[in-house]
Amino acid sequence: MVWLFLILAIVLEVGAALSLRLATGGRKLFYIAVVVGYLGAFFFLTQVLALGLGIGVAYGIWAASGVALTAILSTLIYGEPLTPIMVGGIVLIILGVLTIELGSQRAARQRQAAS
Repeated sequence: MVWLFLILAIVLEVGAALSLRLATGGRKLFYIAVVVGYLGAFFFLTQVLALGLGIGVAYGIWAASGVALTAILSTLIYGEPLTPIMVGGIVLIILGVLTIELGSQRAARQRQAAS
C-alpha cells in the first residue's frame, strides 16, 4: 500500500506541475487542477509517512520522480528542451535517491543487529 500511495503522490504532483504551465498561460481553470493535484500529492505523501516509510526515502523518491517526469513530459507535451546536461542532472538525481535508499536500508539492518 505504501508504494501505491507514493505513486499516487508522484502522479498528482506531476499533474499539478504540468497544469501550472497551462494555468499561467491563460487557462485559469487549470488552477483548480494545480490546487487539487498538490493537495492530493501531500495527502498521499503524508499517508506514506504514516505507513512507516522514512521521510528521507519517501521525499527523495517523490521529489526526484517529480523532477524527472515533469522534465520529460514537458518536453513531450509542451516541446520544452531536454538537453544532454539536463538528462545528466536527472540521472544524478536518481543516483542520489538510490544512494539514500541504500543507506537507509543499511542503517535499518545495523539497528536490527544492535537490538
